[in-house]
Amino acid sequence: MKSKAKNEMKLVIPSNSANESFARTAVAAFMSQLDPTIEEMTDVKTAVSEAVTNCIVHAYRDTIGNIWIEARIYDDGRIFISVKDKGCGIPDVSKAREPLFTTGGSERAGLGFAVMESFTDRLRVRSAVGKGTTVTMEKRIAQRYRHDS
Repeated sequence: MKSKAKNEMKLVIPSNSANESFARTAVAAFMSQLDPTIEEMTDVKTAVSEAVTNCIVHAYRDTIGNIWIEARIYDDGRIFISVKDKGCGIPDVSKAREPLFTTGGSERAGLGFAVMESFTDRLRVRSAVGKGTTVTMEKRIAQRYRHDS
């Protein structure tokens, strides 16, 4: 049985590069109620930053589209984050998840998914060409979390 979220937020932003820092700051502010360490906060901010940057650089290459961000926290100290676009989609998710693979040209490192995976406990990528991509991430915050409802 799925547990019910203790709290949740939803955010829709245009894929302007200026909104990347806003997105990571918004998720960080939301997750602060879990009392994360600076390292845990930095991990989540970095993962969100990478996911949103993928939407900006790859999903909506030469146009502006919406990015949907959802975050939920649970009583056991987990945060679940979803970053979704309705952009071009990824033809081969397995290939895209390989470190150093990029379709973004020589200025891109091709490490976005590897970074997201290393800073979260669980990463899932779902994509359909022409329909968009959804990246879901989950991270458990250390157990010093208290149940202050």
